[in-house]
Amino acid sequence: MDSEPLTYGAASVGMRGDLIAAHNRAWQRLARPGNWWRGGERLAIAREVRNAPGCSLCAERKAALSPAMVSGDHDSVAKLPAPAIEAVHRIVTDAPRLTERWYRGLLENGLSDGHYVELVAVIATVITIDSFTDALGLPRHCLPKAVAGKPFGNRPAGAKGGLAWVPTVAPEDVTAAEAGLYDGLAGVNIHRALSLVPNEVKGFFDLDSVHYLPDAKLRDFGAGLRAIDNAQIELLAARVSAINQCVY
Repeated sequence: MDSEPLTYGAASVGMRGDLIAAHNRAWQRLARPGNWWRGGERLAIAREVRNAPGCSLCAERKAALSPAMVSGDHDSVAKLPAPAIEAVHRIVTDAPRLTERWYRGLLENGLSDGHYVELVAVIATVITIDSFTDALGLPRHCLPKAVAGKPFGNRPAGAKGGLAWVPTVAPEDVTAAEAGLYDGLAGVNIHRALSLVPNEVKGFFDLDSVHYLPDAKLRDFGAGLRAIDNAQIELLAARVSAINQCVY
């Protein structure tokens, strides 16, 4: 049975229904088995996302000229493989300094590329919704209850290397098993980033379309979907990207 729905009755501003609905879909999805992680493991990743900003090792690495200069163990709260803990902490606390060499090290230590991509998607979901409640001055939502079941374990046949550190699926390589992967999306690079785990593409852009804009409306400057116009939206997006050192 799904956990209690997320509500925003205590918010000081009015909340759009589509936003609340998307948050609920994302939060319940966290608890369900994914392609490579069980529901309980996905929630363990979520707990570690919230824990990572207080990690003393991460703080030392963040202050160092290079994170490789500081060794030690993370202050962790979740029972996850060591490379998964490392991935969560580095992505959450020091993403601009990640390198392909670091990523390859995770694989050498037993984390598969599929597990990594799904882990990234869980991190993105938790940070999105936690940042939203933080901005509203509301308590963070309690994590949902884990849903039993085994991961699906399906890997897209059309996944190929060359575009990014991880294999991705180009629109022309989508098979019947991933039908609908890019529905409503142009299939450009940002849409392909999580495509090694197709359900996470759908889940991430389900959130993206309500926090930002649906892909088809990005250049429809007269659409008027939001309380602010497209130019104001892009100004905010650029400012947040600069603060987060996002170079996309």
